Amino acid sequence: MAQYTRLEAREWARENLHGLANVVIPSFSQDLTKLNENGIRHDVRRCMELGFTGTLLVAETATTLEEYIQFTKWAVDEAKGNLTIIHHAAFNTLEENIQAVQAAEEAGAALVLLSYPANFYPKDSQEIYEYTKAFAESTNLGIVLFPVPLWGFERLHPAAIDPKIIRQLLNDVPNIVAIKAEGGMPLIAGFTECYQLFNDEVIVTTPLEKDAFALGNLVPIQWMGTSNYEMYGDVLPKLFNLMKERRFEEVYEQYWKLQPARSTIGKFMASSDGAGLVNRMLWKYASWLTGFNGGPLRQPTMKVNSTHMTAIRQALIKSGIEVSNDDDSQFFLGRYQD
Repeated sequence: MAQYTRLEAREWARENLHGLANVVIPSFSQDLTKLNENGIRHDVRRCMELGFTGTLLVAETATTLEEYIQFTKWAVDEAKGNLTIIHHAAFNTLEENIQAVQAAEEAGAALVLLSYPANFYPKDSQEIYEYTKAFAESTNLGIVLFPVPLWGFERLHPAAIDPKIIRQLLNDVPNIVAIKAEGGMPLIAGFTECYQLFNDEVIVTTPLEKDAFALGNLVPIQWMGTSNYEMYGDVLPKLFNLMKERRFEEVYEQYWKLQPARSTIGKFMASSDGAGLVNRMLWKYASWLTGFNGGPLRQPTMKVNSTHMTAIRQALIKSGIEVSNDDDSQFFLGRYQD
C-alpha cells in the first residue's frame, strides 16, 4: 500500500524524490511465454549498484496486466525499500489503467508515471483534465504528470498539455507530485515554463540528460526521471551528485565526454520520430552493454540491428563507458536464461 495519503503525496515527494530514476524493461523466458524472474531481479539489483534512487517498470512491452503486477512484486521485493519503484500507467484504457494502478499500489509501487492510451483522442484540453483527474482519484500514489509529444496533444496546445490545464490539475488533484516536462520538445520552453510556474508546488524536472545537466547548473533540479540513464553505467548518478555540490566545471567536463554516445543514441531514436513509441529493444541493448540482463522482447517491438549495436558499442567506449566484451548475439539470450 502507499506510504502516504493523497493529501500527503506532495510532501512525501519533496522529501523522498532525489537523484535519478532510470528504467527496467522486463525480461522474458527464451520462448517468450513467461517473465524471467532472475533477469528482472538482476536488473533491479543493478539499478541499486549503479546508484539510481528509483526505477520505472516499463509497461509498453506486451506484458499482460497479471504479468506486469508480478513484475512489480518481484521488483519491490528485490529493492527492499532501497529504490523507489515507479508504476508505468501505460495500459489500453482508462478503466484498465485504474485497475493496473490499484494493483500496483497493492503490490508496493511508490509512484506513478502517467501515460495516455494510444486510442485516447481528446477533442479539447478539458478532456485531458478529466482523464487525468479520474485516474488520479483512483489511487493514493503520487503521480508524475508527463507533457510530451508522444501523446499527439499538440493540436490542442504546442506544449502538449496547456499550462492552464496543468494549473487546474494542480489545484484540484493533490496527488500530482511532479511534472516530467518535455512539452514542445526539442525546445526547452516546456520545461522552463513549468519550472517557473509550478516548481514551488511540485517537483518539475526534465528527464533529458542533454538538457538537465546544463539547466541544472542554473536552477536547482531535485530529481530526474525517468529515462534510460543506465546506458551510461554509473556516470549519471555521479554527475548528478557533482551538480548538487555545484562543482560545475567537473559537470561540464564529464558532460562533454558523453557526447559521442549521446549523439549516436539520439540519432537512432530520432529515426523512429513520429511513431509515438520508444525503441525499447535499443534501450535494452544499451543497458545490456553496461551489465543489465538483456534478452528477447515480445512482438510487436521496434528492433535493434547490427548497425545500431556496433555504433552504440563504439560510441559508449569512446565516451569512456565500460561495456561488456560479450558478442552481441548474447544480448538476445540474456545473462539469465529462464
